[in-house]
Amino acid sequence: MRGGRRAPGRERSMKRKIDVSAYAEQLNNAIGKGILLNTKGEKFNTMIIGWGHLGRLWNLPTYNVYVRESRYTKPVLDCTGVFTVSVPLKDGDPKIFKVCGSQSGRDVDKVQEAGLTLEEAEVNGVPGIKEYPITLECRVLYQQDQDISKIPEAIVKRFYPDGAPGTTTPDGKDLHTMYVGEIVAAYIIE
Repeated sequence: MRGGRRAPGRERSMKRKIDVSAYAEQLNNAIGKGILLNTKGEKFNTMIIGWGHLGRLWNLPTYNVYVRESRYTKPVLDCTGVFTVSVPLKDGDPKIFKVCGSQSGRDVDKVQEAGLTLEEAEVNGVPGIKEYPITLECRVLYQQDQDISKIPEAIVKRFYPDGAPGTTTPDGKDLHTMYVGEIVAAYIIE
């Protein structure tokens, strides 16, 4: 599906189910370079994230993501409670990285601008992205806003300067909310 539509006569991609733990090293390496966090409210949106982790909580496979207060993605995620993580098999596409890492879904259609191919979700309704084929469909189990008083001062200075642009918080820190997502489907789009 380019631009949210499938070309006439185009075959649907195959999805090969995976044991996410077998891809743990690849997921951990990719997050440092940037992977995609996808949401779908009134429209599909995706953004580059550089913080996240794979784990287990309450005996469930989970993927945790962190979203700043100012991001367009946050109110959608708060409302829907579902997201999809898309990870490249090798290095990410520089064009996708540029569009999804520097432009807001408030202002642009990232699917169109980055030339993304959306693939229908199996469980949670949030599409995956063929160009970043490792796909984790998640539903939010728990979310927690950061408590700045519990973050080391050096980290606050580095990641949460006063008066950050686009913030909605009175102190202008633009903190993150952590979302613990239960992985409800894991596959590679082929």
